[in-house]
Amino acid sequence: MSLEEIYQEVLLSHNEHPNNFEALPEATHQAYGHNPLCGDELSIFVIVNEGKIEKISFQGEGCAICKASASLMTEALKGLNVEAAKEKSQKFIHLLNDEKEPIPNDLGEMEALLGVRKFPARLKCATLAWHTFLNALEGKQACCHHHGSCSGNCCCH
Repeated sequence: MSLEEIYQEVLLSHNEHPNNFEALPEATHQAYGHNPLCGDELSIFVIVNEGKIEKISFQGEGCAICKASASLMTEALKGLNVEAAKEKSQKFIHLLNDEKEPIPNDLGEMEALLGVRKFPARLKCATLAWHTFLNALEGKQACCHHHGSCSGNCCCH
């Protein structure tokens, strides 16, 4: 089995059986994200306790890349302190967007998402959950990925 096939398997598995796929009514932070180009819609729920991500989850509908990315993100950020989670999110978004950026060897299953670097139209699918997580921490309610302007307090401003 090739590395590409293994990555496809990881993404399909996380799409079909996502981790932390639930609403958290007791969330201290949450935000909604939408990618109108693909139809992806998700909500991120975060419980921050004493400066740490105690619990993180998501709900919504989207393509396999979007759901797998959200699933992988929840596992990667759970247990981190808020600043480390923000930094990890920002670095991963940058890594996905910059094909020249060297690939760190500590990504684990998240490395499967790096295949989207070859398909710029799919980048927004892979980064929506991450942007929405950052919005949740910042108290922004909407995250919409499109090339036009958005109304409200949105991540694309």
